[in-house]
Amino acid sequence: MWFRNLLVYRLTQNVPFDPETLETALAAKPARPCASQELSTYGFVAPFGKGEDAPLVHASQGFLLIATRKEERILPGSVVKDALKEKIDEIEAEQMRKVYKKERDQIKDEIIQAFLPRAFIRKSGTFAAIDAERGLILVNSASPKKAEDLLSTLREAIGSLPVRPLTVKIAPSATLTEWVKAQKAADDFFVLDECELRDTHEDGGTVRCKRQDLTSDEIQQHLEAGKQVTQLALAWQDKLSFVLDDKTVIKRLRFEELLQDQAEQDGGDDALAQQDASFLLMMMTFREFLPALFEALGGEEIPQGI
Repeated sequence: MWFRNLLVYRLTQNVPFDPETLETALAAKPARPCASQELSTYGFVAPFGKGEDAPLVHASQGFLLIATRKEERILPGSVVKDALKEKIDEIEAEQMRKVYKKERDQIKDEIIQAFLPRAFIRKSGTFAAIDAERGLILVNSASPKKAEDLLSTLREAIGSLPVRPLTVKIAPSATLTEWVKAQKAADDFFVLDECELRDTHEDGGTVRCKRQDLTSDEIQQHLEAGKQVTQLALAWQDKLSFVLDDKTVIKRLRFEELLQDQAEQDGGDDALAQQDASFLLMMMTFREFLPALFEALGGEEIPQGI
């Protein structure tokens, strides 16, 4: 139970997240299989455990964990396109007339409806942790679209969710660029061996470096030429490593073995207890890490009126 990516959202008002009340609300929007003519479904599932009795909200020392599942029918566009062309060619040949847009769209819809029951189904899940005391919702995803799907469904379930992406006062790319130029990050943060450099001009290029000494002359020359660091691999203390981009998206989050071993010891032999121990230790680590990260990036930006 370790998040691999992180999008951070700030609650702009106090929301009393009571586990039992939230459990009831999420139960009104459960995940379910796609019906034969449905393209997709989306709803809440148990973050831990299986079966109908598994709770939809996992609570641990004030932290809450929820999860969603999306099911979607995969219908390749090329299959629909080929079937549509075949049908149109048949009509035009037999009836000696041209098929125009309105009829074409109708035929396409009919083809999709006919193919849907035979389409493959793909399942995907998203986890989110709620730290109500700190006013944060943490989504285990690097995709704002996936995060918004979860947050909007949560909003529908509980009636209101005043939340916005957490932003910082200084453009992250400016801070990351300065760290690479100075060859030193903020206290407790360490620059690793991967970055992305982007030219600020409209038609400028992008340079991606992996397993590269970022103190080298080559990298410094790119910076002197005006390129900005838009993605940088970092480590924090001896607890985790990650890649941060210029939109403050945290990717490829990796907790060091020391933390994982501690969670394994805390959880004992029971699988659910180990998951709970991992979740709790992860959240306690985030309580230290996130304020330090956002302070290093210039401090959290609070929009006027909030």
